[in-house]
Amino acid sequence: MSTRFFFSLLSIISLTSMSQSSYGKLDDWSKYRGPAEQGVSEAVNVPIEWSNEKNIVWKSEIPGRGWSSPLLIDGKIILTTGMEETVNDLHDLKVLQVDAKTGEILWLKTVLYATIEEGQDRHPKNSLASPTPAIEDGVIYAHFGHMGTVALDFDTGETLWKQKISYTAKNGAGGSPVVVDDLLVFTTDSFEKPVVTALYKETGKIAWRTVRSHQVKNNFSHGTPLVIENGGRTEIISPGSGMVGAYRPEDGKETWLVRYPMGFSMSTRPIYVDGVLYMGTGFSRPSFYAIRVDGAAGDLTDTHVKWMYHKSMPKTPSPNFVNGNVITLEDNGRLQSLDAETGELRWMEPLRGKFSASPVQVGDLLYIVSEEGLCLVIRVRDDGCEIISEMEMGEETLASPAVVDNTIYLRTRHHLWKISEDS
Repeated sequence: MSTRFFFSLLSIISLTSMSQSSYGKLDDWSKYRGPAEQGVSEAVNVPIEWSNEKNIVWKSEIPGRGWSSPLLIDGKIILTTGMEETVNDLHDLKVLQVDAKTGEILWLKTVLYATIEEGQDRHPKNSLASPTPAIEDGVIYAHFGHMGTVALDFDTGETLWKQKISYTAKNGAGGSPVVVDDLLVFTTDSFEKPVVTALYKETGKIAWRTVRSHQVKNNFSHGTPLVIENGGRTEIISPGSGMVGAYRPEDGKETWLVRYPMGFSMSTRPIYVDGVLYMGTGFSRPSFYAIRVDGAAGDLTDTHVKWMYHKSMPKTPSPNFVNGNVITLEDNGRLQSLDAETGELRWMEPLRGKFSASPVQVGDLLYIVSEEGLCLVIRVRDDGCEIISEMEMGEETLASPAVVDNTIYLRTRHHLWKISEDS
């Protein structure tokens, strides 16, 4: 066994061991960033190149517009989408199921409606359906931010419950929900008040809402929580503007926080490896933090920050952990590797394009898609990286791909693609 392969395998085991027993099977892609929630796939024989004549199994037109990532369970794909045109001054918000074998839409349900006012305060890049759903035990939890949340039966698309938490969503909805125990948890960080919200997943009723203890001038954010085990307790890690906090599932109590002086409109999601949380701080002057998580409580800003890095950090794409290094992708295309122990810059590679989607790691390869629709397969090494292939999809995309078994599921502006060597 080569040293490189051994450490790559160790990275995958470290990233997946926490979540696979409680939060999904490793051969599914049932939540944002995959089964371990950290952009790692155990897929094998994944194509490293494709074209119209090679490795594209099907390409299906998807109605509306949305940047939620595709989810896959039992041969069925789940997507959300929003209709840009209005009917009676309302936008239709939809959930659909696609047959992974054929690309056929099996059902398409209008689940919620958004007013013109709710839909108009969006960043130009954002859609009405950017948060990625979560799936557990035959239920789809589709979240549309301030426009509402809905639970659906996986097989039929029947609505089980609806809930709407009203708040001012600057730039539109972005953060995805997570399932933990009997809860569905997401952020409702408005400009006026940043709040972490939990619903009972069986009923949609509010379980708790916790106002963040540290607030800044621009409180709005779009973070996606991450569930970890810390010192024998389950914690919901929720990054926001000016701080990252840990919250108890049972009552929403904030157990610890780390403050950062610059950073708001949080979109990147942390990763958690061997007791260390690695995360960016959002917009303004984005920095990157490594935070030791060891069961401590309270304000850990001055005691538990292992290192910080301040140059060319991502505002939107989430990081990856490969062979003892943290890989970050800056929105303008700067791919770089930081030593996980020290924060030292190992290497930097400029990429062509702009980036919002988060990379997916398969072994020592990263699958990366640009906003312009350029797909890159990049081999990551300790001393640099190698661009293996580049493919133009011909449509913009801000959606992170799903990589399951030997297949890539990629969403672009108008289509969903299945890419596999079985074609």
